[in-house]
Amino acid sequence: MILRKRPVITWEKEQAKEAGDDMLRLIKWLIYLAILGFIALVAYAYIGPFFGADFSPDQIEIRQDIILDTD
Repeated sequence: MILRKRPVITWEKEQAKEAGDDMLRLIKWLIYLAILGFIALVAYAYIGPFFGADFSPDQIEIRQDIILDTD
């Protein structure tokens, strides 16, 4: 039986790395991280008030006089 010098699996991995697979893998993980961050932000917005985070704005009454020019 004649064996190759390199296994087939190693040869395919080297070819994939040559094709820029590392950059695609990095972009894929950045997309996963952005989606996970968005989900965490939405969860904090819904669950935050149960832990004491108050997201409501301060309510104050503002009165301002308006002068209308009627000719």
